[in-house]
Amino acid sequence: MVKRLTSFFVLALAAHATACETPPPARIDIDANSYYSDAHHSVIDPVLRARNIANTKPIEDFLAHVARDANAGGDAACALSWLASWGEQKAMLGKLSSEQAYYVRKWTLGGLALNYARVQTQATAAQRAVVESWFKALADATMAHSDAKKGGRNNHYYWEGLAVTAVGGVTGDTRYLDWGRKVFAHAMSQVAADGSLPAEMERAGKALHYHVFAVTPLVMMASILDLHDARLDKVVSFTVAASADPSGIARITGVEQEPVGSREVTVVYNRHEGKPPVPGKALWQPRLGGALDVPNPLEHLK
Repeated sequence: MVKRLTSFFVLALAAHATACETPPPARIDIDANSYYSDAHHSVIDPVLRARNIANTKPIEDFLAHVARDANAGGDAACALSWLASWGEQKAMLGKLSSEQAYYVRKWTLGGLALNYARVQTQATAAQRAVVESWFKALADATMAHSDAKKGGRNNHYYWEGLAVTAVGGVTGDTRYLDWGRKVFAHAMSQVAADGSLPAEMERAGKALHYHVFAVTPLVMMASILDLHDARLDKVVSFTVAASADPSGIARITGVEQEPVGSREVTVVYNRHEGKPPVPGKALWQPRLGGALDVPNPLEHLK
């Protein structure tokens, strides 16, 4: 009986060991395209959107796989092997075809760093060296591109801030944390008296959508950096209220708004501020570290 159980145990371990698929070849370059057809960037061209989805799918799939394995019930060793594989190949550090490609890189970097935070303690010294060096190179490239840009700063700047902040969180490098604080401070300076974000109000029928999209990285940054700001309270309140009743934004923009939930905002904001959780079904977002209802190790909880 002992021999049979031992054999079963060995077979089970072998099956588990082979469950982790071989990482796909790293995407060094990123080919992505914009898919809006109007001046407000609010109307989607389905053909352009489909092209962008097809071109960026390998990167989205990589992030999704890492998130699955980095979260509870997954395979931390597999997540780390995938991250190390792309890190060794210096993924996403090649040619970027457009601004949309830079968007894809920052969203992916933020997601990978937040998922890595969940399994970092299980990484070998070699894996930590490779992955964290890669993250720093990506963060440096993100900051260089962002700082070189001219003109207004909107939700994209905030997602860049989150990506770099998350890298600072997992590496302990204060240079990245300080850059994140700079982005957060700028965002707070943009909050209008009514709690809205002027740049996002310009998005016509997607004004509400982009308020939620802009505030989501801000509340995660605030939690990682342990920042509390009355202006963040104000923009969160505005966004949550508008999500519940979009008629106010519709009156201001003159365009009916697409319904958008705001729980991605409140689930992080509430636990950082020590407020009761908002009930609802479990949220899953690879760009935010997978299981959003489970606090990320980088967050500061009150």
